[in-house]
Amino acid sequence: MDMMDAVRLFFKRYTDFQGRSRRSEYWWPQLFFILVYIALIVVIGVASILGSVGQILAGIASLAYFVFALAVLIPSLAVVFRRLHDLDKSAWWILIGIIPMIGSLVLLYWFCQPGTAGSNQYGPDPKHGHDVDVFS
Repeated sequence: MDMMDAVRLFFKRYTDFQGRSRRSEYWWPQLFFILVYIALIVVIGVASILGSVGQILAGIASLAYFVFALAVLIPSLAVVFRRLHDLDKSAWWILIGIIPMIGSLVLLYWFCQPGTAGSNQYGPDPKHGHDVDVFS
């Protein structure tokens, strides 16, 4: 799965908290979001030194940053739930992220691991020809 397919599937499964997601379905959109955030931060930084017109552009870019972060909040939670399901873990394990540093490192480690081979209690293995296509 390439980056565009993964990002497309990420938004296609916007509110799908059921089933499983592959590592690529989680990591490619994360890379895409980092690139978008960096681009918006650069625009904000460059625009802030351009004077009054730049301040307007910086305000628009700041608003775009906020709207984008808000727009990907729910699908980001959904893909985290599905990624935990792929590891045969309950979505409640997301709460381990509350523990400072250790929780985030545990989630990072888990998200780097391959999913459970074959079917598990959350559905068939998405890696072996059973990719879920929500709207087809």
